[in-house]
Amino acid sequence: MNSKRDLYKRFITFGSAMVLLGVLTAMFAFLWYRYYSDSIVLPYYRRGNWVLIGVYAMLIAVFFKAYGGFKLGYLKKTDMIYSQIISMVCVNFTEYFVISLVGRHFLDASPMVIMTFADFAFISLWTMLTGKIYFMIYPPRKLIILYGSHQAAALVLKMSQRVDKYMICESVSINEDPDVIKEQILKYEGVIICDIPAELRNDYLKFCFERSIRAYIAPKISDIIVRGADDIRLFDTPLLLCRNYGLDFEQRLIKRVFDIVFSLVVLVPALPFMLISAVAIKLYDGGPVLYKQKRLTIDHKEFYVYKFRSMIVDAEKDGKPRLASEEDDRITPVGKILRKFRLDEFPQIFNILRGDMSVVGPRPERPELTEEYKKEMPEFEYRLKVKAGLTGYAQVTGVYDTSPYDKLKMDLMYIENFSVRMDLQIILMTLKTMLFPGKTNAETEEGILPVQHQINEKEESSK
Repeated sequence: MNSKRDLYKRFITFGSAMVLLGVLTAMFAFLWYRYYSDSIVLPYYRRGNWVLIGVYAMLIAVFFKAYGGFKLGYLKKTDMIYSQIISMVCVNFTEYFVISLVGRHFLDASPMVIMTFADFAFISLWTMLTGKIYFMIYPPRKLIILYGSHQAAALVLKMSQRVDKYMICESVSINEDPDVIKEQILKYEGVIICDIPAELRNDYLKFCFERSIRAYIAPKISDIIVRGADDIRLFDTPLLLCRNYGLDFEQRLIKRVFDIVFSLVVLVPALPFMLISAVAIKLYDGGPVLYKQKRLTIDHKEFYVYKFRSMIVDAEKDGKPRLASEEDDRITPVGKILRKFRLDEFPQIFNILRGDMSVVGPRPERPELTEEYKKEMPEFEYRLKVKAGLTGYAQVTGVYDTSPYDKLKMDLMYIENFSVRMDLQIILMTLKTMLFPGKTNAETEEGILPVQHQINEKEESSK
């Protein structure tokens, strides 16, 4: 039954995406024939027009895929609309330059601008309508959480922010009788398995697999390493190879070439923003514009990272390193704006050109804080198997106050699954994060379900 339900869900998602793609392409086709096709020096015949319209449809597919604009039922409706808006800006901006290139001069941009706003209106209405229909057909899944410690409460908090997708109805401790646990699991559509010993987790995974019950697993560090393994097919016994040395030579070479080309291309449009940021910092308090700080990159190498100063002068005059919080009183009003839109990080383009950093990778951490993190998380230094990055998977997936351990897991997921395609997708998602900064976990804390309190109470009573 569940497999058929999921099959129909994919059909609805695919159908919605095709209608969206078709309407947006049709709007451009009308615009092309009405305003542009006769304006170029050598007008196209029928097939030439079709090719240009096909290129537009392909651009929509590429950018919507990168930003998640087709993920009906997966992203929040507001996040989907944000993703689609950014996608359409990128698509129409690119297509305008394509048709100007075809026309051999810059054509009138006003029809494209008007169409862009019409696109915004349509995708907003379409996403809200299809979102309502989707969630009427597919209400949130009723889940039970199987936990081993109070740390599961943090996961419940995060999943409770998506009550449109997940309804966590009950919690059960791994210390309960196994038969009771299995009986409870059978009452729900899925189980969340969080922070329990590996041997017990394997038993319950097999139990769920046998009965086709969904299992959501909070991965351990070792799970992430295994996910990045290669298959070895030399024998009649399956083997998984974990190379465990970060990126190979070819990947490092490709990544370095990409870093240089990308940084040089981005530096030109970034310069005006950098100039405005520098002037604003100087006018506010007359202090230095740039701030440098010692950080760690690949193989524990130390380097100085450069940023626009967003805090008061001598913010750490006591000599004690402190992480900045979102409401830190040391952050200046100008600094809050720079941080919100990530403009304070722009000087690191020069760090990338020098080879200290990469465009995408784990964010560089201070040596003192790295040592502190390693006391609680010895695996924290695993992220030093690649160069530090200007942006990363943890930055586009997490929020401002995501825990260091969760950020570490996301960094390791990036290292173990590196590809140029993934780098490009993270760069595109960074643009979305800059324009639409996400909320913190604290800001959404009011939406937590009672299950978190059940976990905490059970943990307290067992002490």
